[in-house]
Amino acid sequence: MPGDDKYSKIMELARRRGFFWPSYEIYGGVAGFYDLGPYGVLLKRRIIEKWRRIFVHEHSEYVVEIESPIVGPSRVYEASGHVESFTDPIVACTKCGRRYRADHLIEEKLGVNVEGMSPQEMTRIIRENNITCPVCSGPLGEVKLFNLLFKTQIGPYEGSIGYLRPELAQGMFVAFKRVYEAMRSRIPIGIAQIGRVGRNEISPRQAMMRLREFTIMEIEYFIDPEDREGSCPFLHRMEGVKMRIHRHGAEEAEWYTLEEAVNEGVIIHPCLGYWMAVAQRFVESLGVPRENMFFEEKGPEERAHYSSQTFDQMVKVSRWGWVEVSGHSYRGDFDLSRHMKYSGQDLTVFKPYPKPVKVRVRRVIVDRAYVGRNYKSRAPEILREAQSLDPDTVERMLEERGHIEVAGARIPRDHVRIVEVEEKVSGRRFIPHVVEPSFGTDRNVYVAFEYAYREKGDRVILAFPRDIAPVQATVLPLVEKDEELKRKARSIYQQLLNHGYTTIYDDTGSIGRRYARSDEIGVPAAITIDYQTLEDNTVTLRDRDTWKQARIPANNLPQALHDFIYKNKPLEEIEKHYNPQKQS
Repeated sequence: MPGDDKYSKIMELARRRGFFWPSYEIYGGVAGFYDLGPYGVLLKRRIIEKWRRIFVHEHSEYVVEIESPIVGPSRVYEASGHVESFTDPIVACTKCGRRYRADHLIEEKLGVNVEGMSPQEMTRIIRENNITCPVCSGPLGEVKLFNLLFKTQIGPYEGSIGYLRPELAQGMFVAFKRVYEAMRSRIPIGIAQIGRVGRNEISPRQAMMRLREFTIMEIEYFIDPEDREGSCPFLHRMEGVKMRIHRHGAEEAEWYTLEEAVNEGVIIHPCLGYWMAVAQRFVESLGVPRENMFFEEKGPEERAHYSSQTFDQMVKVSRWGWVEVSGHSYRGDFDLSRHMKYSGQDLTVFKPYPKPVKVRVRRVIVDRAYVGRNYKSRAPEILREAQSLDPDTVERMLEERGHIEVAGARIPRDHVRIVEVEEKVSGRRFIPHVVEPSFGTDRNVYVAFEYAYREKGDRVILAFPRDIAPVQATVLPLVEKDEELKRKARSIYQQLLNHGYTTIYDDTGSIGRRYARSDEIGVPAAITIDYQTLEDNTVTLRDRDTWKQARIPANNLPQALHDFIYKNKPLEEIEKHYNPQKQS
């Protein structure tokens, strides 16, 4: 497979240097699960912090973050459609019993995309092309649908079924009204969440690309569907930003500015386009050049059941070619409408007009005397529900059946009227629509790792963008056995820890070998304490990527590191600012 050599080197380095490796190795491993080691955890944390800074903090007037449970009751996932629709096609070998993703098997053997096809169609393709088990060459059975939800039981009671969440979205939809009211009942509002999810994948492969348990970073951005301009008040921030978009059915991807994509109908809503532009900026900041990514529009048969339009953000990697690192969907009012229906709770919002207006509206009027006479104590409930019915729906029911049915009561045509009245209204009530940007964190960890990988002669360097490097600085006494240098180095190491920098101290082996170790785990700054340090309290600051060095007063080191790591300033500028005497 293309890129196997680089991939092998990356995975070997990731294991050896404590970034990531397959889980449960001493028991032979379990597909779809990966451990993150000490440096992998730090790298992932930096990526999450950056996502939170770009997506939440920079939009904090409109976007807030919550945390919801990992396990949810069955009713939530019945409402969301996951119990019914969250499936993948599975096929089993009738000889050895191994099971495979049917669509992946067909795509690998024939090179054709069968996403969206029915199980019957995939079974026919397998038969016609004599596709057999990849392991034992045995015949394959019928393709069936396999639900990917992890099922569990909540508490000791049988029948109290729960599911491990397959996405973060439902927790945000269920909590929407609480958050909306807590944040002063304003629309638009974004609810962000970062957390673990589980998907019981049939045959996960591609290492960190397809896991059964992983972390998602996600926003559900709630908007007024009738207010396109007001829905995205920060749209101007991405004015003129170009994105490469592959439209469904087009031969190749094309470049569009955000404005062009929206105005030409390539993207159906400006908020969807805005978050895609922010996603491009975020993935670029992980070290992926813009020319190595694009947004792929999914066709109607490929989209999730809730989506009106979906784009996958694709990034090129060495072994698998193009892989998805984020998804962007216009979910409409599907989710809130479903949860209203299944919970019986009102999840609409009220938006006031600048001043009250008079409008003519149609109302359903039911004969109160008839309902009271026939339904006694249930009359108030029946009248309330009947008057909340949509007049168009009532007209259809009367025309087709000659009566309406509401709250278990049947009311004949003669006792139902639809009238038009004039009312003064101060606003309107509606179900918000939702735009969703969603990121697979672990995939982005792998992507950042691969794009950081460099070889320089016989040396390996992980050239992470400085602000996501797992370790920010390493402190090195020049000579391994000089106790005075080591004491000074230890005090500087402690100084950096006190200022919040993730720092390592290394005094074992030659200085060259220690530089190499530091480069191999991606530390952007190496600080060397030498004999001049003992004389004038200056240290050398070495750049991981250029191997250049600058002389900096130790007292200025914390601020100089901040400029180097977070402002990305070159060493020459830092030295000029913090050690002007050396320039003269």
